[in-house]
Amino acid sequence: MSGANIQIQHLNKTFGTGADQVQALGDINLDIRAGEIFGIIGLSGAGKSTLVRCMNLLERPTSGRVIVDGQEMTSLSNRELRKARQSITMIFQSFNLLMQRTALENVCFPLELAGIGRGQAREKARGLLKMVGLGEREGAYPSQLSGGQKQRVAIARALATDPKVLLCDEATSALDPSTTQSILELLRELNQTLGVTMVVITHQMNVIEAICHRVAILDGGVVAEEGNVADIFANPRSAIGRQFVYPDGVKLDQLAASKVIRVVFNGGSSYEPLIASLAMDCRVKVNILGADTRNIDGKAFGSMLLGLPENRQEADKALQYLRAQPDITIEEVPHYA
Repeated sequence: MSGANIQIQHLNKTFGTGADQVQALGDINLDIRAGEIFGIIGLSGAGKSTLVRCMNLLERPTSGRVIVDGQEMTSLSNRELRKARQSITMIFQSFNLLMQRTALENVCFPLELAGIGRGQAREKARGLLKMVGLGEREGAYPSQLSGGQKQRVAIARALATDPKVLLCDEATSALDPSTTQSILELLRELNQTLGVTMVVITHQMNVIEAICHRVAILDGGVVAEEGNVADIFANPRSAIGRQFVYPDGVKLDQLAASKVIRVVFNGGSSYEPLIASLAMDCRVKVNILGADTRNIDGKAFGSMLLGLPENRQEADKALQYLRAQPDITIEEVPHYA
């Protein structure tokens, strides 16, 4: 199994007509590389699910082109489209398993639709259940499985037709944090071992940070920004990007500090010694007012809000020290922003 590239060119999608017309997507242009895990993130109503459904033509774009592995999806006949969808499968937040079928029978279902014989289908389905860690639960019905196990069955079913693209529409949103982590690790392993291209739709930045190579941020049906995950975390350019990367959770007008600055970590080896070094090297103490930092591939990203001393000389000394450090940027935050 190997991945396919996806090209989205000037894609628009509207719903309704006349005065009731609503534009869900406006002039979307994306180039998703074969074999990568590409994230699409946005708030509710940003157009994420509509966009991913346009990729396999479950929603037909109003205009624009969707090209998967060199094949223009929007130009296919219904029969050709059904065949193409075997290579572009999907997993959902709600799992969408057939409740009257066992785990094994659920995985067999797309193989049956593809005309694969019963014996061959069951053999392949067993192998896929083992691959996702459910080899011993093939006889269990969905009602007997946990949420994480149901999603593993759904992933095995999605892989049954040897797809080149796996679309994941909020696939972990219904799961607890521990189960979410295990599913993300499984998706990463499958991407590495099978080479399948994955498109991950989510509203959670921690999902993007955990497994995605690149990300597009949607806002109001348009792409606000796009790039490598590390670059977006280091320097978000759009307002919505900054909202995702810097969810400070601190009201500045409640902070007892004369000047507040944001220290942004741009991929250095560690952020932990910075405050201690400031205290030891400059003999200046600062208050950590808020922090949202993370480790991506061994590098530090995110930001801290620091309250500087009221003494102007000490505050200037701290700023001079911080500005001299590699892999960080400093910006002043107005007190009542």
